[in-house]
Amino acid sequence: MAEEQYNIWVPLAEGRRVKTYTPGQLIYLQGTTAHEFYYLLEGTARSYISSPGGSELVLTLHHAGDLMGEASFFDECPRVSSAAAVEPCKAVSISKAHLERVFQAHPELAHPMLRYLARTVRLLSDHVDGIFFRSADKRLASILLRHAGADGLVRSTHEELGSAVGASRVTVSRTLAQFARRGWLEQSYGSVKLLNRSALQAFAQTDL
Repeated sequence: MAEEQYNIWVPLAEGRRVKTYTPGQLIYLQGTTAHEFYYLLEGTARSYISSPGGSELVLTLHHAGDLMGEASFFDECPRVSSAAAVEPCKAVSISKAHLERVFQAHPELAHPMLRYLARTVRLLSDHVDGIFFRSADKRLASILLRHAGADGLVRSTHEELGSAVGASRVTVSRTLAQFARRGWLEQSYGSVKLLNRSALQAFAQTDL
């Protein structure tokens, strides 16, 4: 996350109570009414969809400086996904009344907010396209690039990555091992560190 992108939303946190979330703790729940959205100050959180049968599909990982749950907040429909902390997180909730006050004081934030909403729509579209039209290894490369923080770390288990790309844990483990042998990344418990983003990007964009 670039420093300027992180700082642009700082006015949203003014006067708001900071809440801390422990790993695994729910931030918001799929199907509930979105009375607020969230500005993530520290940590990593995951956004995911749950099926009636209990399976989960990870949509994205959020890092410090990201907004979460904003789409359902603006369209005033029940949330289509849940979010939970992956590691210790700090976040503030943004209500409609508070957002109106922020926009009155900082009207220059309106256009970046629209861009952010458009990015969220594009993210969901890319996710659907990836699941149905791309091979698992290329979907995994794209997910790694999308979820990596500024330090190159992707803090996800193989099971979580498998959920995100619609593949089994075995497939994810085998593919990550292949990427590691090529020098594109290195693995440690519960995380992956990207070493060659450009190679992963080129691989993700090639057609079979």
